[in-house]
Amino acid sequence: MGRLFGTDGVRGVANADLTAELALGLSVAAAHVLAEAGTFAGHRATAVVGRDPRASGEFLEAAVVAGLASAGVDVLRVGVLPTPAVAHLTGALGADLGVMLSASHNAMPDNGIKFFARGGHKLADELEDRIESVYAEHRTGAPWDRPTGAGVGRVRDYDQGLDQYVAHLVGVLPNRLDGLKIVLDEAHGAASRVSPEAFARAGAELVTIGAVPDGLNINDGCGSTHLDLLKAAVVEHGADLGIAHDGDADRCLAVDHTGAEVDGDQILAVLALAMREREALREDTVVATVMSNLGFKLAMEREGIRFVQTAVGDRYVLEEMKEHGLALGGEQSGHVIILDHATTGDGTLTGLMLAARVAQSGRTLRDLASVMERLPQVLINVPDVDKSRVTSSAELATAVAEAERELGSTGRVLLRSSGTEPLVRVMVEAADIEQARSVAGRLADVVKSALG
Repeated sequence: MGRLFGTDGVRGVANADLTAELALGLSVAAAHVLAEAGTFAGHRATAVVGRDPRASGEFLEAAVVAGLASAGVDVLRVGVLPTPAVAHLTGALGADLGVMLSASHNAMPDNGIKFFARGGHKLADELEDRIESVYAEHRTGAPWDRPTGAGVGRVRDYDQGLDQYVAHLVGVLPNRLDGLKIVLDEAHGAASRVSPEAFARAGAELVTIGAVPDGLNINDGCGSTHLDLLKAAVVEHGADLGIAHDGDADRCLAVDHTGAEVDGDQILAVLALAMREREALREDTVVATVMSNLGFKLAMEREGIRFVQTAVGDRYVLEEMKEHGLALGGEQSGHVIILDHATTGDGTLTGLMLAARVAQSGRTLRDLASVMERLPQVLINVPDVDKSRVTSSAELATAVAEAERELGSTGRVLLRSSGTEPLVRVMVEAADIEQARSVAGRLADVVKSALG
């Protein structure tokens, strides 16, 4: 069995890769591992369980709840809520464990399981490895102590989660959004109720699209991975800006009043300057990943803000932030972590903070985002290849070296295997878009031939 956990939990096609049996077994294993680690010492354990609206989330939620209760963990079932809401409630309710069922931005047939430790933080790699190990032991028939009688976990629905989370979001805003007209695209996902409620309470005039989830339409042509509908709606309604989330609302991308995209790097740049202005940007430092556009790095240097770079994955951004006590970090994809108010990427919080900056400054989002100039960047996802060999292929290494020589100091190449999907990502930056496209296309062809 290969490693189950990727960069963001366990993910796969629901009922094929991610079965009810796997969900139940991992939940039991997680309860045992956290008990071994002393998380439950001296008290009866409690877990918060939430999900996005995917149809498969219904049976997977049942399996997770059954697994946890069978291991003696009491369960608070919060229903359909964003991933950051589950993380927040795990901390706010003093729970020992949080579980979110979602495949984030992936298509509807996929689903996933994310575990949160006490306080709402993602599990460390070593705990995930131990969960996999215990799960494998149980599959081979290794006995474990099954509680009986009053020792089994109890399950109840917790209906106050949405109001509690929205109150938290609105309560941390530096200013209200009165006077702004905003289009929200909820991707027919987990924030379809939460995000409109939060923005409305903050004073914005709203137009909402993609907010009628039916279990099958999540991320379908809408949300942060498909911005065309949002761009058109912003222009049609004369809105000041648009905000797009993904299926579990841990991401936020934006659109300015002209319909132009504002990506995660630009959002980070805008928020960094806003936080520094109100003395909330600790160490005048922002954390981002190797996928960030070179234009972001140059903009931060020009503005006197230190830029710390990590591997791809918001968990690595978070680790760097926690280790050095930093306040802001994120990814180009729209995962933005504002650590004073959230333990993970929070798309609704990010959108609210971005809109608050527009309202407070009196400037357009287009003007604010112009603090950085994006260098031409081309990203090609190459499917159906052996992504485990991306760092060991001599043919691929030679092709990358040749591409780097061609680009010189005006560009860069990044190849990496996806942590959430079965593909290799080829990213090329260059001073000229045509050169970036040409180099990326050639490298993608080499990836296909060398790793296919």
